[in-house]
Amino acid sequence: MGFFSFFGSLMIGGIVGVLFEKWGITHNGFIASVIISLGAVILLFMIRVMFDLSFGSPGIDAIIGASAALILIPTEAAANRRRNRRK
Repeated sequence: MGFFSFFGSLMIGGIVGVLFEKWGITHNGFIASVIISLGAVILLFMIRVMFDLSFGSPGIDAIIGASAALILIPTEAAANRRRNRRK
């Protein structure tokens, strides 16, 4: 059962990454947003397995983790700062 919940969580995380980029909430690019989302989903899933901490079902954990990671990781702001320093 854990096999299906893990890969289902990854699918939900990828969908959240694409939707955040499509709706204009983040401006990282589709691939970067999906990678950030998947990293957060894997991290939360491992925390769930090791410490039995969760927000609810694995799908809810995936949505919350992916959303939080995309909001908290300011890749666009960091890239803009680097571009502005070069000018």
